This record gives sequence, C-alpha cells and structure tokens, in this order.
Amino acid sequence: MQVLLTEDNALIASGIVAGLQAQGFGVAHAATAAQADALLRTAHFDLMILDLGLPDEDGLHFLRRLRRRGLELPVLVLTARDAVAERVSGLQAGADDYLVKPFDLRELAARLHALLRRVAGRTTHLIEHGPLSYDPAACSASMAGEPVDLSRREQALLQALLQNPGRVLSAEQLKDAVYGLDDEVESNALNVHIHHLRRKLGNGIVETVRGLGYRLGPAGPGPVTEPARATDT
Repeated sequence: MQVLLTEDNALIASGIVAGLQAQGFGVAHAATAAQADALLRTAHFDLMILDLGLPDEDGLHFLRRLRRRGLELPVLVLTARDAVAERVSGLQAGADDYLVKPFDLRELAARLHALLRRVAGRTTHLIEHGPLSYDPAACSASMAGEPVDLSRREQALLQALLQNPGRVLSAEQLKDAVYGLDDEVESNALNVHIHHLRRKLGNGIVETVRGLGYRLGPAGPGPVTEPARATDT
C-alpha cells in the first residue's frame, strides 16, 4: 500500500518512513503542501498522513482544498494540537482519522490498516487500459486476464501514466512519482524501469516524446516505435 506522508519535520518524517516501510508500506515523503500536491497529481496513493503545521500552507486549509477538488483519498491528520476543538476542526475539514503527537508507530500503522479496511469495504478503483487492467488497492496487474508481476517501482510508474492519459510527464515528474522527493536517484534508474515496463506490458506502453518526456501509450505487444515529437497546437 502506498502512503503519502506530508510532514515538515525531517527527524519525525524519517522515523515514520522507516517504521512504516518495516511494516510493508510504501512511503513517499513531502515536506510542504506544494510538494504533496505535486505528488498527488502524478502518482497513486492509498492513504495520506497529513501534518497540520506545514511551512507553506495551513494543513487544514490544504485538506479543505483537496476535498473541494474531489480528492477522496483517506487522510489521517497528524498534529501536536490536542484540543478537542482542533480535532473536531480536522474531522470537519475532511480528515478520516486524527492522531496526536507523540504517538506509537504501532498505533499509527494500526490506524492506517483500519482506514484501508474501511475504504476497501466501500470502493474499488480498477483501472482499465485496453487489455491492461490495474487494481491500485490490490497492487495487481493483468494483461488480457493473465497476471503480470510488477515491482513496486514499476507499479508507481504505471500508476502515474494511467492517471494522466494523454498528458506528457517530464522525467522529473515521473521520478517524483516513482521515488518520492527525498530519494537520490541514479541517472539511468528511470530508464531501467521504463524498459522493464515495456518488456512486460508492450513496447508502446510508455511513449517517448522527444524533448519533453513520456506519456501513456497502448498496452500489448507491438513494434518498437520512434520517439514522438512535440507538435504545436
């Protein structure tokens, strides 16, 4: 399961990331509302952990803005504000749960699992693209009904493309979606994942738009195509 952690305190964030990864969660970290917003537009997440004390925007204001935009992602608010009025404000702004600092990582993980169970009971989000089907909640992909084994990074890359059909994404946008904003990435790492995705889902699944980036192409077997060129519209 993919979690977006929005927390400006680097020490707290590193502890949460390590603790959740040890329990099997995939975690991307954003230190500001702007970084979180950028990740939400290019990648799929199952949950968001949101600290209210962000440096560039009040956390509650950011949450209200996301809800007005139609984001249905479950959100657990993480804050040092312990007053009942603050908790009520967070829930009214669109939070699904509330955890006050300091906290035990085991409780955080338990609350995240509870949120996932709650969401799984009411929604499914199967994404279909030609013969390709992808279930973000189950982290499973299939081609013409046959299961396809994708790594966590390959899934993140595929999700970014599926959620932006027809849109050209830059290499930096895809790196943010696949690795998060904090990971140091080797220069050829993205190309390696693109190569693996093409091998498993068809040569055309990731189209190269020369000079701009990449976009979603057709799934399934097919000939290798020359990189597309940007056109004036």
